Amino acid sequence: MQPTISIPQHWGYPRFNLEQRTQQGIILGLYYYPSGTELAEQFDAGWRYALMPNKNSDEISYLKEDQIQPLTPEELFSEITAEIEFYEQQISILQQQLAVLTGGFTNA
Repeated sequence: MQPTISIPQHWGYPRFNLEQRTQQGIILGLYYYPSGTELAEQFDAGWRYALMPNKNSDEISYLKEDQIQPLTPEELFSEITAEIEFYEQQISILQQQLAVLTGGFTNA
């Protein structure tokens, strides 16, 4: 069963998704300040996003929807390709270590 999130009908839908990669980082969370609340009056109504600049960071930034820029398809392709290459290299290193451990006998 897929997890679902229910958004009240009188709220607008968020522009960005959880785990979406953006110019500012990866979206880890989102929350909403409904109109007519004290928080909305103080900080403006609408969606806010918690972003991590990169997966090796412990920094979190909190931005309004209009402060976030999506990646272009080319940038997204480049980022994902680089991550795949990184993990392929890690797999290769682990396979070499495993081969040394087993004397060259593996099931791979």
